[in-house]
Amino acid sequence: MTTIKDIARAAGVSVTTVSRALNGYSDVNEKTRQKIAAVAKELNYSPNTLARGLVMQKSKTIGLLVSGISRESVKDNFTFEVLCGVNERASTLGYDLILFNTNTMMQREKTYTQLCRERRVDGAIIQGIKKEDPYLKEVVESDIPCVLVDIPVHSNSVGYVTTDNALGAKKAVEHLASLGHQHIGMINGHEDAFVSQERLNGYREALKECGLSFHSERVISGNFEEKKAEKAARELINRHKEVTAIFCASDLMALGALKACKELGLQVPEDISIVGYDNIVLASYSSPNLTTVGQEVYQIGYQAADLLIEMLEGKETNMKRYLDTNLIIRESTAKNHN
Repeated sequence: MTTIKDIARAAGVSVTTVSRALNGYSDVNEKTRQKIAAVAKELNYSPNTLARGLVMQKSKTIGLLVSGISRESVKDNFTFEVLCGVNERASTLGYDLILFNTNTMMQREKTYTQLCRERRVDGAIIQGIKKEDPYLKEVVESDIPCVLVDIPVHSNSVGYVTTDNALGAKKAVEHLASLGHQHIGMINGHEDAFVSQERLNGYREALKECGLSFHSERVISGNFEEKKAEKAARELINRHKEVTAIFCASDLMALGALKACKELGLQVPEDISIVGYDNIVLASYSSPNLTTVGQEVYQIGYQAADLLIEMLEGKETNMKRYLDTNLIIRESTAKNHN
């Protein structure tokens, strides 16, 4: 296997010069750098990234730490879209990516810092952890850079990427109100998620601005799961006959609500309107097609990787990044004729 000593011998320069040229140091003459690069290519030199990492104390590897990967999340392709965005930006900037799963129990057994050092990652992107999870407290105190997805917490070594979830929810509810719906229910996620609180805030604000009353009993949890949301929708509709529209805090839950309406003999959107959130792939294939609040999930991952790598490379950067949402009107909403 070719080493930098072989390159130094063939190029007629010192080993130190080869090392500094291959590692991008600016004090190497450009003509010399090009000569070393040509010799390295001719000799099929492949750098030992592990050895380089030990010397430079950097692995050029970032982690994507996801909490709660399950079969249920396959339909909701949020994690996959984030992963694709992270991978695209990381690979473009010359970084490798490691994906690892966690949950609250695993976080109690091994700290964030321990996990990162064992996996030899320079920093991590964290998605899906709950408000009370140990890692959320630990990342702020750790010296290992971190970017949080959809969790608005930051410090000198922690940034985040999210969308304006309250505004997205407002767009959904305002759309329903504009169609003449005065009794609008909500199927929310779970109280441990930051996005649930933000989307609930947006729902409440929209009702207020539209001159409609907020009733806490019309808000029910679906836990971001299709089956639980199906049950929640049945309860909501049976208990509150006046409800003519439902805003769901995720598309997966909206799909569950559609099933519940069908089982109850209600036509969507003739009898009841449904709006989701996320614009997952299945939203445009459901029957009827789902009106939803779209967010650029791929871009969330892309921006998270971009932010983390800028932090790792010591660049001045915006530690708080917000992406836009847009209301996508399809077939599941219509004017209220009740």
